[in-house]
Amino acid sequence: MKVLVTGASGFLGGHLVDACIREGHHVRALVRPTSDVARLRTVPGVDMVHGDLRDAEALRRAAEGVDVVFHSAARAVDHGTRAQFWDANVAGTQRLLDAASGAGVRRFVFVSSPSALMRRDEGDRLDIDESTPYPDRWLNLYSETKAVAEQRVRAANRPGFTTCALRPRGIWGPRDHSGFLPKLLARMLDGRLPDLSGGKRVLVSLCHCDNAVDACLRAALAPADRVGGNAYFVVDAERTDLWAFLARVAEMFGGRPPTRRVPGPVRDALVEAAELLWRLPPLAARREPPLSRYSMALLTRSATYDTGAAERDFGYVPRMSQEAGLRQLADWAASIGGAEEFVRSVRRGAK
Repeated sequence: MKVLVTGASGFLGGHLVDACIREGHHVRALVRPTSDVARLRTVPGVDMVHGDLRDAEALRRAAEGVDVVFHSAARAVDHGTRAQFWDANVAGTQRLLDAASGAGVRRFVFVSSPSALMRRDEGDRLDIDESTPYPDRWLNLYSETKAVAEQRVRAANRPGFTTCALRPRGIWGPRDHSGFLPKLLARMLDGRLPDLSGGKRVLVSLCHCDNAVDACLRAALAPADRVGGNAYFVVDAERTDLWAFLARVAEMFGGRPPTRRVPGPVRDALVEAAELLWRLPPLAARREPPLSRYSMALLTRSATYDTGAAERDFGYVPRMSQEAGLRQLADWAASIGGAEEFVRSVRRGAK
């Protein structure tokens, strides 16, 4: 097939490009003029189109002659104004949908997130499935705009233009310099991450990048009458004790797990103060808050997902185990110079 990958210079998008090349597909990558494409240039056979999701002409050129679009680009940071999130995640997705439909693309696979279902006020949610409705009030702008974009993708499904959405949670693995795991790991190794669990065992689903990529490729080839217009949770097989997992990863890299605990009431007061301060547009637009409701929810709410629908409709079974994924992560970190260089790469990625 001829495929278009957005977010190809990023973490998941880069792994999607590699997998598509291995499968023998012709790959086109939409990359922003400011993106670091040094690694992409080393991948033989990748056709790069320079532009972004605001550039209708670039999107038209990128979609021309393409069979499948994998849309993984998004504003996924924990700060920004409503206009920034809406333009990147909703309007950008709509422009790409329009370009793909107009160019005769047959399949549109949208990389969404379980965050699309995160409510402002809720507790633990274990083994939920796709029958869970969208919230009336979302936790933050990222959750809201991913949900709206996902709904637009699903609504665009029609004969000849099959659309679906995948919801991988907590994507992790090698070559990630700016996702949730490297950020937390860097803070642990620097001694800047206290135990925020409040003494609670937090159970979560995570998704190794290889499992997310495998789900994307399977969804691209599944029968249209099975996947069209649907959304699917995609996660690893393991139900993970989050803080024990973080402690183990820290020890893998020569660090120590968090020992200093922040009492729940103090933690919640700090979050509220940060949320109030980050309503100021200059801060919201440019800097990530040290704490937010969203980051605290990810670290303190148990959240696991049932992947039965993905297994039924396109044969998804997580092939990468957590144990094998951790060995892969350690090998990759060693290949770039070990823990210190990994932390430096995370700091560079955060700038």
